[in-house]
Amino acid sequence: MKAIQVVQENGGSRLLWAEADEPVMGPDDVLVEIHATTLNRADLSQAAGNYPPPAGASPILGLDMAGTIAAVGANVTGWQVGDRVCSLLTGGGYAERTVVDGRMLFPLPAGWNWAEAASLSEVYLTAFVNIFMEANFQAGETVLVHGGASGVGTAAIQLVKAAGGTVITTAGKPEKVAACLAVGADRAINYNDEDFVEESRTFTGGAGVDVILDMVGGAYLQRNISLLKTRGRLVWIATLGGAVGEINIGQLMGKRARLIGSVLRARPLDEKLEIVRRFRAQFWPHIESGAIRPVIDRSFPVQEAQAAHEYMRGYENIGKIVLAVR
Repeated sequence: MKAIQVVQENGGSRLLWAEADEPVMGPDDVLVEIHATTLNRADLSQAAGNYPPPAGASPILGLDMAGTIAAVGANVTGWQVGDRVCSLLTGGGYAERTVVDGRMLFPLPAGWNWAEAASLSEVYLTAFVNIFMEANFQAGETVLVHGGASGVGTAAIQLVKAAGGTVITTAGKPEKVAACLAVGADRAINYNDEDFVEESRTFTGGAGVDVILDMVGGAYLQRNISLLKTRGRLVWIATLGGAVGEINIGQLMGKRARLIGSVLRARPLDEKLEIVRRFRAQFWPHIESGAIRPVIDRSFPVQEAQAAHEYMRGYENIGKIVLAVR
C-alpha cells in the first residue's frame, strides 16, 4: 500500500506519498480501506520529530479516519466487510489502509460524507473526555473554550451546548469569532482586541466559569485560574503558549479548584473503549439528528499533505483540515 512517509532533511521534514508496509491485522481488528483522514496538531509535532507514537502504534501519521471495512478479525462481532465506519487511531491514518480494534468503530452517520466522518473521532472524543469525564461538566455550568475556532474548539462548543451549558470562547480573528458564534458559542472573544478575563467576568456578571478547556498552557495559567469559580476545573490538552508557568497556590486552595493535565493518544485501549461507549451513549442521538456536525475548513489530496501541514501551521483554519485518500 501507499502512505505518507516522513523524511527528515536539512533540519526539517518532508512528507512523501510512497510505498509502506501493509498493516498487520489481529483477531480483534478490522482492516479498513481509508477514504479520508484529518490533520491534528499532534501530526505536525510527530512529523517534526517531537512526538513519537506510543509503543506498538503505527509510525504513520494520522489519528483518525473514515473508510470501508475490507476484512474482519476472527473475534470481531457486529461488523462486516463493506460497512462504512470511522474511528480514532493511535496512528496510521495517512495511508490507504489501516487496522483498528473493532470495538473502537463508529458507523458512518446517516447523510455524512467521508470528510465529515473522518472529522468526528479525534476532536469530539478529545472534547468529550476532557470536559465531560475529566472535568465532570454538569448541565447549567459555564465553559470557557480557548481556541474556539479549532477542530477541538468547534466540537467542544457543540457538545456543551447540546448538554445544556453556556459557552465562552476565545479566537484571534473576526472571522474566527464569527465562526464560534455560528456554531453555538454564547460569547466569543477576540483575544487580540479584548481581555478574555475581563470580558468573561463581564459576561458572567462577575461569577467566572466552571470549566476551562485550554490548549495554550503556561501563558494563560494564572489568568485562567483567576476566572475559575469555587470548585472550578482547568483542563490542559496542549501547551501551544508554553509548558511552564507560575500559579498563586493560595488562590487555588481558596477556590478548591482542580488543575487537570490530559492526553488521549497514549491512553490504554480499555480507557479509550470506555470513552467511546460513554460518548456514544450521550451524544449519538444528537449526531444522528444532525444537531452535531463537524466544521470542515478545507480538504487536500493526501499526496499534498505537506501543503496541508503548512496551512495548519499558519493557524488559518476554522474547523478541520481533511486529507482525501480516495
